[in-house]
Amino acid sequence: MVKKTHTVKNIFITSFIKKVLYLSPTYEGKAHDKTICDEEQIKFDVPIILWEDLGFVGMNPDNADVRRPIKKPRKKELLDHEKAFNRQISSKRVKVEHTIGQCKIFRIVKDEVRAYKDDFRDTCMLLACALNNFKVDFIKI
Repeated sequence: MVKKTHTVKNIFITSFIKKVLYLSPTYEGKAHDKTICDEEQIKFDVPIILWEDLGFVGMNPDNADVRRPIKKPRKKELLDHEKAFNRQISSKRVKVEHTIGQCKIFRIVKDEVRAYKDDFRDTCMLLACALNNFKVDFIKI
């Protein structure tokens, strides 16, 4: 890993058709996912299913049925039904990861950004997500 890089992090909420539904403001790369969600106080008006990874342990918002993988116990193995549950979650989460990857194909988003002007990084990520949503809506992939 390269030291002294100016990394940034955002939280995405996506749909299964690879559209970005929510984008958090940009945070410093050291910030933990759960901490960002706590600060943003994400709320849902309608009941939804959240397919999370283990970075969001402890996040249980109202109106959300949280599906998170089961962590393997120390020096033990997962049971067969737990492995099947984790595979089900992985098959859903891969679409989320693909959506994030489609947003980060733009060089200004994935490379080191040293521009500290007001909200420049937020604007770059917002435009990348908007272009992804445009592509999903109007171009057959």
